[in-house]
Formats: sequence, C-alpha cells, structure tokens
Amino acid sequence: MKLIVAIIRPERLEAIQVALNSIDVYLMTVSEVRGCGRQRGHTEVYRGSEIQPRLIPKLKVEIAVTDPFVEATIEALVHGSRTPETGKIGDGKIFVIPLEDCVRIRTGERGATAIGP
Repeated sequence: MKLIVAIIRPERLEAIQVALNSIDVYLMTVSEVRGCGRQRGHTEVYRGSEIQPRLIPKLKVEIAVTDPFVEATIEALVHGSRTPETGKIGDGKIFVIPLEDCVRIRTGERGATAIGP
C-alpha cells in the first residue's frame, strides 16, 4: 500500500478527478494549502501597489492505494495535473509514501481491504 500525495493547481482538480475515475480510483482527500517552489509566486496589484505573495494557493490531494494501482494513479495525476501542451512551472509535485497500515473505523478492517470500496 502507498499514500500518494499530490500538490496541484486548484483549477486542475476536476481534470484530476476525471483521470482518476477513468482508472477506478474514486477515494481521495483534498485540502487547500499554500506553498512555493520554482514558481516563486506571482505579482498582484493590491490597493495600487504591486506585491509579490510568497505563498501560492494550491491543493493537496491524498490518495491511499494498493500496490497494483500505484503506477496508474501516478500517471492519472500527471495527466490531469499538467497544464495542456507542454506543462508549466507550478503544475505541482507527486510524493509516494509507504503506507504501513490502514484501518476502516466503521468495521475494523485493516490493510488493503480497508482501502477498497
């Protein structure tokens, strides 16, 4: 089992959901986060003054999957997250983290069966 964490542009969430649904991955947690990377912010005008926010609004998508779904999930996230054509700085990152255990609270099921439907 793996926990896949993707940091994406907020406007790409719908495309990611479509890509994930096409490979039968429906379960995810989405959080609003702020961060910076190579994109390094953008210039905004606030009350007539130019400012450069240091932290950019992003979404953090967390998906727990069993080993057979890892590569397909990563590919779907890359496909859904990438800006059309060639991609751009700020499209995001994907982290794959080993998931030691999972427990479904309602039934007490553990491991891969707790991740599934």
